[in-house]
Amino acid sequence: MIEVTNLTKQFGHKTAVDDLSFTVSKGEVLGFLGPNGAGKSTTMRVVTGFLPPTSGDVSVCGISMVRHPKKAKRKIGYLPESAPLYNDMSVHGFLGFCADMRGLSGAAKSAAVERVIETCFLQSVARQAIDTLSKGYRHRTCLAQSLIHDPEVLVLDEPTDGLDPNQKHEVRNLIQRLGREKVILFSTHILEEVDAACTRAVIVDQGRIVADGTPAELKAQSSDGTLQELFREVTTAETGGNGGGSGPDPGKEPEPSGDGPDDGQD
Repeated sequence: MIEVTNLTKQFGHKTAVDDLSFTVSKGEVLGFLGPNGAGKSTTMRVVTGFLPPTSGDVSVCGISMVRHPKKAKRKIGYLPESAPLYNDMSVHGFLGFCADMRGLSGAAKSAAVERVIETCFLQSVARQAIDTLSKGYRHRTCLAQSLIHDPEVLVLDEPTDGLDPNQKHEVRNLIQRLGREKVILFSTHILEEVDAACTRAVIVDQGRIVADGTPAELKAQSSDGTLQELFREVTTAETGGNGGGSGPDPGKEPEPSGDGPDDGQD
């Protein structure tokens, strides 16, 4: 389970995340939606331990990210937006390197690499150099690295951004399949992701939660029964109809250098 309690993140005088509280349970796929600048990426980075909160806490499988970041991070697989890849490595070699970084070796390492190659349908390109891959296969490789240590929790930042319709369909199906046995939190600004992959969704605007429920519950709250209309209503209520948000999410820069399991201190 992910449990976020009274989470606040400030950058100087700018409050990017404002007293957020929510939980995500095993078997649940939670979509984290909001307009540009709503605080989605900042929240993802605080949840995964890449940014410290100003106040509040994040608990991952009962372990505090604030007090025990190393232990908490070991429970998480993280797919950041613009995830880093080593273009001169083969897919198999890169995933082996990621397994090394997660402390896997010998038969356990080999089994983990083969498992994620199969899970992410990378068999046909496993021995190819990453710089020869299409965008779709590169994206699958990034997703595979987040699964290499078989984490209980997956945090995915804009997992279908920039993909074509067929590639989006593949990733959504994979998220649904993984969501049956894992805790999944993913951020998106694409409303169709909710119906396609989520069991529940949270909408944030200006760093605060403005709606929370299943897709059916959220649609029932809108004036015309659509998620699009609810999103428009709740994200423009305090901005005079200007589309919500207040500029770029300050948590988006700098980009994280990778999915480091041992950042921070115990």
